[in-house]
Amino acid sequence: MRRAGRVVHAALRSASAFCVAGARTRELDAAAAEVIRSAGATALFLNYPSFLAGEGFPGHICVSVNEEVVHGVPGSRVLCDGDLVTIDCGVMLDGWCADAAVTVPVGPCSRDHSRLLTTTGDILDAAIEMARPGRRWSQIAKVMEEIAECSGYGVVEEYVGHGIGRSLHELPQAPAFLSRSFERNHDFVLAEGMTLAVEPMLTLGCPATRTLQDGWTVITADRMAACHVEHTIAITRYGSDVLTDGR
Repeated sequence: MRRAGRVVHAALRSASAFCVAGARTRELDAAAAEVIRSAGATALFLNYPSFLAGEGFPGHICVSVNEEVVHGVPGSRVLCDGDLVTIDCGVMLDGWCADAAVTVPVGPCSRDHSRLLTTTGDILDAAIEMARPGRRWSQIAKVMEEIAECSGYGVVEEYVGHGIGRSLHELPQAPAFLSRSFERNHDFVLAEGMTLAVEPMLTLGCPATRTLQDGWTVITADRMAACHVEHTIAITRYGSDVLTDGR
């Protein structure tokens, strides 16, 4: 999984280099696709969920801009200075998966966007720092939610972190917020060897979302900006290890 994580990291770096004014989102997709192909890996988003040619998601990565929260379809959209671009990438290498996301500003970043980026990153860092054997995910989810709410941001609840390993999406679910339903019915205790994709998603405004007519792109209902970051981590004997940081 670490080897797969290195491919994800390299693909995200290559795609991020195209986050400049005038670039089209399909250029980011092409850059990531080349990295994945060169590594002998498989892009887990392309043709998801059937993985049959011509079906499912049409991109190698998801590229979501500004009000687009997740699952943005790469295409002809032109990036402009001031945009926030979320790039999400999942790959399989030798039967093992890794998944990560970054949000990158295009050109000068507004104070509001800069603060949103910082807070979302802080939440991911806090979750990674807290993750260790014997700790309940509900404890981590509560802290993640508290950081977001104290900063005044909305927390997207329709899409959550997840187990990952031989498949892209595995149990358990690992939300960045705490609900009564999760605490009562789906909470779990972290154990050594467990691998998770942890992914907070924050919004500047209301966290409600809707899906566009393409059937994939999820946007904020109020069209205010969103931020999404993600790492695949492994629970170790004494804490956690990030598998998608390129190390």
